[in-house]
Amino acid sequence: MRDTGQQPFSVRFDENNQEFAIAGLLRPQYERELGELIESFQKVLAAVRGTLYVNVKRLVRVNNVGFRVLSGLLVGSLEQRPDLRIEVVTSSVVGWSTRKFKALSRLNSRLAVAEYDNDFYPGQAFLEEGGFIPILRTQTQMTWQHERHVLPRHGLRPGMAVADICCGIGDFAVLAFKQFAPSRLVALDHSRSSLDYARRVAGEFGVHGIEYVYGDAAEMLLEDNQFDFVTCRHALQIFNQPELILAELVRVCKPGGRVYVTNEKISHCVGEPHGESIQWTYNELSRLFADFDMDLEFGPKSRRHLDRAGLADIKAECFMVTNLDGDPQGFASMIASWESLFANGMSERRGDDAAFREKFSQGFQDHIHAALHPTGYAGWPIWVASGKKPG
Repeated sequence: MRDTGQQPFSVRFDENNQEFAIAGLLRPQYERELGELIESFQKVLAAVRGTLYVNVKRLVRVNNVGFRVLSGLLVGSLEQRPDLRIEVVTSSVVGWSTRKFKALSRLNSRLAVAEYDNDFYPGQAFLEEGGFIPILRTQTQMTWQHERHVLPRHGLRPGMAVADICCGIGDFAVLAFKQFAPSRLVALDHSRSSLDYARRVAGEFGVHGIEYVYGDAAEMLLEDNQFDFVTCRHALQIFNQPELILAELVRVCKPGGRVYVTNEKISHCVGEPHGESIQWTYNELSRLFADFDMDLEFGPKSRRHLDRAGLADIKAECFMVTNLDGDPQGFASMIASWESLFANGMSERRGDDAAFREKFSQGFQDHIHAALHPTGYAGWPIWVASGKKPG
């Protein structure tokens, strides 16, 4: 987030959602006071394709000078970019906002206004798999700022042929496509609804070079030795026979190419204050997943599994996603999604009694408290491992 220093407002660009957010008070006396806002918007404009979301849900006040500058940026950008669509996201809480911005939509048919009170864009839809959408989008948003630097250390370069196996809702594939410009990118998943969502998001963001494929990661209908770089993120930990998927990742990888995986060791999530409560809950979360034949402790085991799969030159590292990465509320929202799905869903399905579920939920709530506390710390560790397919 960048503060102008002259006006009590801030701007932020979320690359994952192609969302330019303006918050606070936009009440300049002169247009020149908005130079940094204009510069930030123009930089974003040069980097996006498809649909740009302009989030003004937290823009509490705008005077005539501020609105004239902002409306000029929106309408002017559409005149310069016939390929672009802009959706202004307003809030019902700020009543004037929808009314004023809707007047702009009459000036250009590619400028739309939507009044939402939901933090997850684009689409505003939940798939058949329900609660996983907000979890996955927020997780990718939190991890990408680390992985964009980790991936080159593990061999990803522009121009490579890339496969993203177990791609889920496709947001990682879109980010990798935009940053690394692969010559080919195939994204495969066994969920048709997730792939439909992924195609829709990619289309909204003007990304048309990703091949979405329906298939079983343990038995893919992809030919041998196709890809320079094969990714499989947060997936081996939720399959009871990860070695079957690893064998397929190696099979479709070219000799000399690399297989890249990320996984968790959920019991190593940390937080203060209330560290003991948090630790208890994540130990129990690990046991809960084990009861459903999933292994949320898989992360540090990745290196051994890659070796058993016949890979060489194995690289392994760990990074910690924290509330200090720039968006404590994003971290807290991710944990709230976990609580809803795991404490109020899986735990009840396992047959846990009310007293256990209450204590289980409390650890998630304490982790949220740690993330938002002014001197608190909350962390979620991710293990990364990659290996080279022998030539």
